[in-house]
Amino acid sequence: MGKVFSPRFTGIDVVGESEFTRGQSCPPYEKICEDNNMTLTELKYIVAVARVKHFGHAAEACFVAQPTLSVAIKKLEDELGVVIFERGGTEISVTPLGSQIVAQAERVLEQTATIREIANQNKDPLAGPLRLGIIYTVGPYLLPPLVKTMIEQVPQMPLVLQENFTVRLLELLRQGELDAAIIALPFPEHGLMVQPLYDEPFVVALPKHHAWADRASISAQDLKSETMLLLGNGHCFRDQVLEVCPEMSRFSTAGDGIARTFEGSSLETIRHMVASGIGITVLPQASVPDIGAKDGMLRYVPFTAPGPSRRVVIVWRKSFTRHAAIEAVQKAVLDCGLKGVTLLHDALAVEG
Repeated sequence: MGKVFSPRFTGIDVVGESEFTRGQSCPPYEKICEDNNMTLTELKYIVAVARVKHFGHAAEACFVAQPTLSVAIKKLEDELGVVIFERGGTEISVTPLGSQIVAQAERVLEQTATIREIANQNKDPLAGPLRLGIIYTVGPYLLPPLVKTMIEQVPQMPLVLQENFTVRLLELLRQGELDAAIIALPFPEHGLMVQPLYDEPFVVALPKHHAWADRASISAQDLKSETMLLLGNGHCFRDQVLEVCPEMSRFSTAGDGIARTFEGSSLETIRHMVASGIGITVLPQASVPDIGAKDGMLRYVPFTAPGPSRRVVIVWRKSFTRHAAIEAVQKAVLDCGLKGVTLLHDALAVEG
């Protein structure tokens, strides 16, 4: 029987850590369970509503009808004797006490995922699906060769895939909705295991008739005189480019910053904008053909050494027990033939 590789994880979306409100306390989960018939489903519902601030959208994320979700949440509020959400027409907000309850619910859901992992630790760690997240600027270029290699090396372990922003993937990972994620350093999270996979240089993409098209290399300093096309906010690759090319973060008209900038929603959108002559951009090496190749309307030129780059890693929770599954993904990445990157065969996993 063939394996199915889903382009998105078919599970409930949950939020990250909520802030606690000083001066109020939330009853311990054990005490709540003694007095109420609380279910994990109800906890998933309140976490979903707290994230999207909308009952209808939360119901869609949970794959249930809105009345089902609304009734379950109202039942939970009645049993607890508290108001978790303030309902004001179309506006939904979390009460101060509700924020504490949602935060506790997130921890309970994470611990539930850990219980499942413990229960499976004596089984074959390579048997069964692995829920793998990957950032938008890596997925389109790594996934095709990676999935093919995984099918060849570990056919008994199908991948359930989700592409998303780094912050969202870390939330899903922390809540047990993902087993691991492939992202780029640095990332705003601690307490995860981090296995380096490869280093990837950045290159400059130019219209084929650009004055720099025949250069052997380009200095980051030169970019400030150009119209730059960047990914929008939320993409970690945008932040990485701004970090290694600080000239791009200055938008003054005094001659020391970028002449103009435009934002795109994806690297492919930006690539087409460059081909149209709107401006130039910076791309990760794996997303482009061989350096110097003539890609239709585009030319790709490396940075002057030492050029900027990013480190791509796989991360997972310390409590995740299927270590062999992580090692299988690492091996497949190293074996899949991804071009233009420096593979880190000898890198050791560390705690992030």
